[in-house]
Formats: sequence, structure tokens, C-alpha cells
Amino acid sequence: MLVKVVLIIDKRKEQSTKYKKILENSDITVFVASDFAQALNFMNSFEPDLILISDSLDFDVKKALEQIRVLTYNTRPAVVALSKSNHIQDKIEILDAGADDFLSEPINSEEFKARVLAHLRRNFENSFSEKTMLFNSKISYKMIKRVLNNQSEWAIMLIDIDNLEFYKEIYGELATDKLLQTYSAIIKSSLDSNDYIGQLGEEDFVVITSNERAEKIANYLVYAFDTVVSKFYSEADAKRGFTFMHGDDSAEDKVNLVSTSIGVISNLYKNYNDLKQVVSSLITTHKLAKYKTGSAFVVERPKIGADNAVEERELNRNILIAEPDEALSILLEATARLQGYNVKVVSAFSDIEYAIEEFNPSIIILDAGNNDTLQGLDVCRRLKFEKQNLKSNIIFTTTIHDKELVLNAGADLYLPKPYELSVMFGWIKKFNDNFNE
Repeated sequence: MLVKVVLIIDKRKEQSTKYKKILENSDITVFVASDFAQALNFMNSFEPDLILISDSLDFDVKKALEQIRVLTYNTRPAVVALSKSNHIQDKIEILDAGADDFLSEPINSEEFKARVLAHLRRNFENSFSEKTMLFNSKISYKMIKRVLNNQSEWAIMLIDIDNLEFYKEIYGELATDKLLQTYSAIIKSSLDSNDYIGQLGEEDFVVITSNERAEKIANYLVYAFDTVVSKFYSEADAKRGFTFMHGDDSAEDKVNLVSTSIGVISNLYKNYNDLKQVVSSLITTHKLAKYKTGSAFVVERPKIGADNAVEERELNRNILIAEPDEALSILLEATARLQGYNVKVVSAFSDIEYAIEEFNPSIIILDAGNNDTLQGLDVCRRLKFEKQNLKSNIIFTTTIHDKELVLNAGADLYLPKPYELSVMFGWIKKFNDNFNE
């Protein structure tokens, strides 16, 4: 639920109570400050959407308005001045000082409410994303900050679409916008009236919900996204399960179909004190979901610590080379060793599977083999589709310039010969870094 916050700054207890009763309902929360110092605390904690300030204060209203505009520069609430004066010069001075509107008292209750609601409506209408029609980061951060000041339990979800930049490059901006709009509609359909959905970035969604519902929502979104995603690809790409961007003469790894990653945090196991802490944990948890293959979500869990519980993991820098060209094989081995990799070379395709079990490589450099038999393709298919536990990345080198044939065999990278060593080892570094994350 999007709860709007109104702050009334008025030292008159009876009048401020009257205004509060007129405005407060399930969609609007009203705070009352009897002096300007107290009002500053409310502005910092709740970032109100609208401020009503009366000239009954002991503090000069024009100075107060100037300070409000400086202190709320990023959130930019609507500010309405209340005064017993009806003089045109007083109105002009107050408006020049930073007020958006000037109401002379006494004012009709219905007109007062209508004016305040109009300002609130206009303030929020300027905070929508044009693509998804969801509230932008300004409103989303404001909602998270308000949740922190609420004593109830909450959960926050950061949601995005992986490989979206590649999808945009291949299918264009209009198709990408349609994908974002469809996913935002799917997310909305999973929420109820007590939940909030907005954006933290142009292509990131944030959801605020309850602890008990968050994991169910995440589970549904992963299922629903994967169900519809094929409709945003050509029939050939959807059937293949991946796509690519360049011609057959250039090195390229397969570009997987888009997927969704969801990070979920809550105050169930951890107390959060400020917005920065929430955003940091949210991004960290979301990154863990992105490390998984395909659509996935990660929910923040309590950490259990003990003596000697932390074990440093040794990095895997093992490379297995299956290259029939002896000169090239020697060159690859020497260069890899100079760069700090551990290398094992096999000369026969029949030795590859045994070498994998013995050596546990992070990367396999596999040649296609004889152009007539292309044994390397059969080996690649067997490794990728029959060995379920294989985590090694396969760089497939070949003089046959048929990218789709190679990538359909399960290779992680298609590298046509001849290639530059700098290109090869650039990809080796990328795959090895990803493998060890």
C-alpha cells in the first residue's frame, strides 16, 4: 500500500487536531509538530509528501519555508501555508519564500481537503516511470525509509531481469520496454493492497511486503517469468534456448535467454537502522541470486558463527587443453603457465573424461578435431548433456565456422580459428573469474 504522509506544523492544538481529523484515513498518515524543531525531526524520519505550515509559529514562517526547501531538496514535498491573513502582499511573500499554495483561514473543510488531495495527487503523478507506470526511485526510497520507522515486520525484494542489455541489443528498445511492462504487470498481479511496488532504477523493481508472503511471491515470480519469457524471442531462439549477436567469424559465448534474479531481505532476523544499511544488504542478497544459473531468488537467512567456522576456499586455476595441433598446444600450455594457471594437456579425445575426473579443470579448451568426423562436438555434447555434475567451462575452437552448431553442442564459447592468443586468454580470465566467484 502506498501510504501518503502529511506533516502539520502548527502550535494551535485545537486547529491542528481539526486538520488532522479531516485528512487522516487509511491512505494518509498525519503527523503534527507544535514547533519547527520538532517538525525537522519528522521531516528527516518520514520525508512527508506534503507539509502544512501555519503562521501561528513563534518561528518566522518565511525563514521556515526557506529552510524546508533546502532540507527537502531531494524529496521535494508540496508545501501549503496557512494564515489568518488575506492580504495579497502576504500571499506573494509567502509564495516567493517557497510555498506552493496559500490558504487563508478560516477555510471550508471540504475545500481544505480537496486542495490538499490535489497537491498530493500532483506530487505523485510526477514520480511515475513512463515505461512501467510505477513509482520511481525517489518514491521507492521514501517508502523504504518509512518502513524502517514502522514497528511491524516487513520484507523488501529487489527484482531485475538478467541479460536484458543483450536482449535490447538484439531485439531493440521497443521489445525491451514491452518485456519490462509485462514483468511489472506480473509482479503487480502477485501483490495485495498492503504491498508496495516501485522501481529503484530504470530496470530494477522493488517490492515491500510482509515476511510471510515474500518467499511465496518470489517463488511465483520465478515460475511466471520463465513461463512467459519464450514469447519475447523468435521461434528459433526460444527453441535453441540461447542466442548470439555476431557473425560466425567472431569469437562469442552463448547469450542465455533473459531470466529474473530476486533478492529478499527482512527484519525477521536482523535489525536495520538506516536506508544505507537496507540498500547494501538488498544489493548483496540480490547479487547472490544473480550468481545462480537461470531464474532464481535468494532470501536472507540468519548467520550462524562458530570458532574455526570459516574456511578459505582455494581458487581453481586448472586448464585442460585438448588441441591436436602440437605447436598450438605447446604455445597454449606455455602461455597459460606463464599467467599462473595449472595446465594438463591430452592428445586423444578418449582421454578427456578421465582427465576431467583427475584434474577438475575450471576451463576445457576443446578442438573440434578432424573436419570429417568432428569428434570434439560429440565429446562436448557428452560432457555437457550427460555429465550432470560438470561445472567446467568449455571453450570450443574450430576451423568450421558454424556458430549455431557449436553452441548447440553445449560449448560455453565459440572461438573460430585462427584466433589471437590475447583473445583466448581474455576469455580464459573471464570464465575463470566467474567459476571462482
